[in-house]
Amino acid sequence: QVQLVESGGGLAQPGGSLRLSCAASGFPLDNLLIGWFRQAPGKEREGVSCLSSSDGVPYYVNSVKGRFTISRDNAKNTVYLQMNSQNPEDTAVYYCATAFKGTCARSNRRTFDSWGQGTQVTVSS
Repeated sequence: QVQLVESGGGLAQPGGSLRLSCAASGFPLDNLLIGWFRQAPGKEREGVSCLSSSDGVPYYVNSVKGRFTISRDNAKNTVYLQMNSQNPEDTAVYYCATAFKGTCARSNRRTFDSWGQGTQVTVSS
């Protein structure tokens, strides 16, 4: 089992930036499928970004393309989600997740078997 701890959430103004961190223990992140998800009040949890160990090509949901960037620091065993040009629709609890198998293109929530506790992101003026 991989243990995941998110941090970096908080309050951002529209147009502002936040960087989320997800520190992993128990297994090297560079051998795992990594996903960032978010869940807004009253909505289902949705995938935001994904990074595969096999090809290193990042995937993004259309609503965050060009604004969010996923990255990984293997030395720190930590994955990041840089969020720029934020808008109120980005308000949600953000979760990182990992899977031992799968690809970004064919993944969904059920693909991932380890989850962090979540960190709240609020975008508001």
